[in-house]
Amino acid sequence: MAVSRDEDALEQPLLQDDPAKLEEELRSCNHDPDCPGCKVAYLKHPKAGAPLRLLLGLGFVMLCTCLPISVVYPFLYFMVKDFHVARVDADIGFYAGWIGSSFMIGRASTGILWGSIADRYGRKPTMFAGVASVVVWNTLFGLSTNFWMAVTTRFLLGCFNGMLGVVQAYASELCNEEQQPLGLSVVGTAWGFGLIVGPALGGFLAQPALKYPDVFTSGSLFDRFPYLLQALCISSIAVLGLFVVCLLPETLHRKSSVPKVKDLEKSNPGDSTEEKVESIFRNWPLMAAMTLYCLWSLHDMAYDELFALWSVSPKSYGGLGYTSSQVGSVLAVAGCAILGSQLGVFPTICRLLGPIRACRYGALITIPLLVAYPYFGRIQGPWLSVTVYAASVVKCIVTTAVMTGSFILINNCVKQRQRGAANGFSLSIVSVFKGLGPAIGGIVFSYAQKRQHSWFFPGDHLVFLFLNVFALLTVLTSFEPFLPKSANRLIADD
Repeated sequence: MAVSRDEDALEQPLLQDDPAKLEEELRSCNHDPDCPGCKVAYLKHPKAGAPLRLLLGLGFVMLCTCLPISVVYPFLYFMVKDFHVARVDADIGFYAGWIGSSFMIGRASTGILWGSIADRYGRKPTMFAGVASVVVWNTLFGLSTNFWMAVTTRFLLGCFNGMLGVVQAYASELCNEEQQPLGLSVVGTAWGFGLIVGPALGGFLAQPALKYPDVFTSGSLFDRFPYLLQALCISSIAVLGLFVVCLLPETLHRKSSVPKVKDLEKSNPGDSTEEKVESIFRNWPLMAAMTLYCLWSLHDMAYDELFALWSVSPKSYGGLGYTSSQVGSVLAVAGCAILGSQLGVFPTICRLLGPIRACRYGALITIPLLVAYPYFGRIQGPWLSVTVYAASVVKCIVTTAVMTGSFILINNCVKQRQRGAANGFSLSIVSVFKGLGPAIGGIVFSYAQKRQHSWFFPGDHLVFLFLNVFALLTVLTSFEPFLPKSANRLIADD
């Protein structure tokens, strides 16, 4: 069987082997020339180079799903304040938490469904639907005029945006085992780049009539809808993402093209989605890796919101008194550090330490770092900015290491025929935790604002204690016997 040459140049990584020999090996594996997954099977060959152009395209798709999540945090405090739903400023964090959580609650309710769709109909249709949902629902979110409209549009955006797990599965299917850390690092890098672009867009483009009155006059469209401009920018990026999805190849094999006896004994072509999910439940390494992922995701989402709320809250309440633009700048600079560390450092660290220890050490470094945060407000002059920027850079780097390591662990624990379902299931479960993070974090923040002079973890000390509890739980779940060392290695498709 000849490797398909109908695909464009995106699908042609450098092969470090004789093409004729490679074709002979593929033919011996009973690959189907009409199967879309088989057409790109050569990417998994041990001698195949990294498909960088495909990964870059996938990274752009990942960026499209990340931006709507990260963009809201610099202006969420001010958005809730504009809705006049909070009776006092100390209650703003409570309502901000529900807006931040609504996206994840929606994603949790449909994650398994989108994973099943990806396993049945392919990875590309799922990614296309997810990017298209950003165009529609994110724009409507920018038009929100009250609290409930904002919550509803964010919830619906989450319901239709179930492609995070699919993107992770797709990245692992593009690369052989040696290149897998690089493939998932690109996904993590795209997420990190979203941490740069998203908060920057949210910080600089929210309330443009107030910030740029010479350009956006009073009474204009963007004065009536002060959060529409950032939404339109992200939706425009998502439109480009739709074209990128169309250029990517499908990696899902047709069930008839995988005639392995062991596969047929475990999961025949007529298997239902429910049977797949049950087999996933019996996979303990997968459940353990998902637990680590969920705990850290709750911590990460709560941190993103709490950092923004804490930064813009008045100094009298223990905050830094920053503006939304200043918060956007801090998050943008911190995100820049992720790009180099993900592509240049993390693949090497992962090969040396393995994904389990990468997760463990990243979460461990976080604990003393967050203990220092409540004392930042005592720093005066330019040293305050230097300290906040430096701490945010370190926090973003270790967060990305833990997230990318957990992506690798989850995909290591399943074979391709269950990868979409496994990632869809993990997406549903982790979305619950990501939804709880901002909601609980907002409640903790509001409570902490009212107890500035308590003897036990006063004010913001309580906020960062809350975050450190989940960082410590992440560390503990990375040890055996809870998380087996076998999760460090990719399960072969037998």
